[in-house]
Amino acid sequence: MAKEKEIKTNAMRILDKKKIKYEVIQYECGNFVDGIHTAEVTGVPVEQSFKTLVLQGKSRQYYVFVLPVQGEVRLKEAARIAGEKSVEMIPVKDITKVTGYVRGGCSPLGMKKQYSVFLHKKALDYDRIYISGGRIGTTLCLAVQDLVTLTEAGIGDF
Repeated sequence: MAKEKEIKTNAMRILDKKKIKYEVIQYECGNFVDGIHTAEVTGVPVEQSFKTLVLQGKSRQYYVFVLPVQGEVRLKEAARIAGEKSVEMIPVKDITKVTGYVRGGCSPLGMKKQYSVFLHKKALDYDRIYISGGRIGTTLCLAVQDLVTLTEAGIGDF
């Protein structure tokens, strides 16, 4: 039982506290790998796997975008959805300082602060999606609606 507590991340603690059902998938991960590779290694459907990107607007506000692992964020559309003139990816060196997570282990749940979250509309094609569990080597599977409700995510095509 103690071993299970060792693997808990902020994302899992939040889900537990809210009594939201989720599945944890652990995998061995050497150097940083992308979401497509992670989906292949874990055997989860690539199309249901989503990555978390943190962007900063011209206003200096941070925004969390959750999109398909095989996709790329379109900055103009992301800025429009966030109500910004422009947005850009935060530098890798700032990820931990801003989110509390490391590159490759950034979850939309349990960041240092609650930032505005935007979920790509493709997530609505599925009942459940796979997101980072808040640590490299940990993936969570949960109901899309639970993620939307918990993060108060805006839905969009970015």
